[in-house]
Amino acid sequence: MMKASGIICATVLLTACGQSTDKVPSGDPGSAPIRIVSLDYCADQYVLALAERDQILALSTESQDDYSYYKEEAVGIRQVRPRAEEVLALKPDLIVRSFGGGPRSTRLYNSAGIPVVQIGWTSDFASVRDVLTEVAKPLHAEARAEIIIADFDERIAALPDASSGQSALYMTPGGVTSGTGTLIDQMFTAAGLSNFETQPGWHDLPLERLVHDKPDVVAAAFYQSIHKTPGAWSPARHPIAQNTLESQNTIPLEGAWTACGAWYLIDAVEALADGGVAP
Repeated sequence: MMKASGIICATVLLTACGQSTDKVPSGDPGSAPIRIVSLDYCADQYVLALAERDQILALSTESQDDYSYYKEEAVGIRQVRPRAEEVLALKPDLIVRSFGGGPRSTRLYNSAGIPVVQIGWTSDFASVRDVLTEVAKPLHAEARAEIIIADFDERIAALPDASSGQSALYMTPGGVTSGTGTLIDQMFTAAGLSNFETQPGWHDLPLERLVHDKPDVVAAAFYQSIHKTPGAWSPARHPIAQNTLESQNTIPLEGAWTACGAWYLIDAVEALADGGVAP
């Protein structure tokens, strides 16, 4: 199994062996971008995983926060706020974004002659692979994406085949959970668990149901902050939710694992598969 730093090291070696070190001047449509700017922390992860360090001009101001999966790799790289005047002043040759800058930012930067890579939505493992592959193309990083996907698939294949028969509830500090038809739902299935929340999509924790019915496992995202929820009215602060956290088998998930619905979600899958087995 290859973790984050191992994958990056492997792909850097592959790129160094397979490409000339000479840079093609920016502006050549056939050249790799050399002044990449990322506008949000989800985009940061793709840029850090796929681009060479000297291709990255700037990352978001959240690139080193706890919920940034590649926060250690982001150290030492310039940060920029997703404000048009600040981004344009850097003269990037490629912008990568998920949500940063707002819905009109792509049109604005395109009008300035700057291409924008919009990271797509992922709802299952297939779309995780597809989005990574598509983002890699304008970065000229297809080989790196293939390595990441191969590692992702290898780790999925290594998971136990049998279901544990246990149910799992996804819980966030904001009191939100994820039901069927979502990437979190597929995460549970891959880990051998069934989703306690049977309603599709994302919504508030089912507090009324938790009064008389409990999941076998609580998958607590952003676990370190789950007891100090930012919203005073968040369902996660309700005594029923707190009791569920304390009384059930709670598996802490690092916020970075699930924050952006990307390939590194496999870390959460493995943690659930290891911690959700029947005693």
